[in-house]
Amino acid sequence: MPDLSGRAFADDVIVSLDCPSRAAADDLTSALGDAATSYKIGIQTLVTAGPELARDLVAGGKRVFLDLKLHEVPNSVACAVTAAGHLGASMVTVHASGGADVLVAAVRAASPFPELQVLALTVITSLDDGDLASIGIGGSVCAQVERLGQLARDAGCDGVVCSVHEAGVMRSKWGPEALVVTPGIGLGVGHEIRGGGDQVRVGTPEDARNAGASHVVLGRSLTGAPDPRAAYGAARLRFLG
Repeated sequence: MPDLSGRAFADDVIVSLDCPSRAAADDLTSALGDAATSYKIGIQTLVTAGPELARDLVAGGKRVFLDLKLHEVPNSVACAVTAAGHLGASMVTVHASGGADVLVAAVRAASPFPELQVLALTVITSLDDGDLASIGIGGSVCAQVERLGQLARDAGCDGVVCSVHEAGVMRSKWGPEALVVTPGIGLGVGHEIRGGGDQVRVGTPEDARNAGASHVVLGRSLTGAPDPRAAYGAARLRFLG
């Protein structure tokens, strides 16, 4: 693993607000209080709670990762990234499989917003090698992540989203300054990591740290904990080592 000690990621543990309502999102952020500094808002929460949640979090001093997984024509992606910038988001995701023009459009759209970083989503964590074959993509998941990661790097993205299984390769290709964000993080060990979810390429905070990830995303393993604040603190300690 490369030496990342020269760079501090204050928001290194990102809390996923995959909530069925604004009230549920508010309950979680209240429970975490000042312990958590960064929140991921995905499609479900954006639809149920609206952009006001992002604005309110930013106004409260939190960093917002808009996990939009944009996969559209370049102009539509650029418009969405611009909207994310106006909301005050710190990160936004674009599907690298959209192609080079889409990624370049996203990077250009983000340029007026110094705090907004564009992350290229490589292969979602619910897919394995067999799933790729079923949709006509040859080779392994790792090979596809590497291919898309290079496309994203050439386009000028700030980093990638990948599982812990590919994070080491991405770190070696991108160097110590890039963002390597890893979802699919569980707080158990062994078979308990998956916890019955739909993600198949998963790992622990320690796995992410050892692979050189800059950030981990905690979702159901945190929201399902009896004490989310304690679970968050434990995850951060495990990630930082």
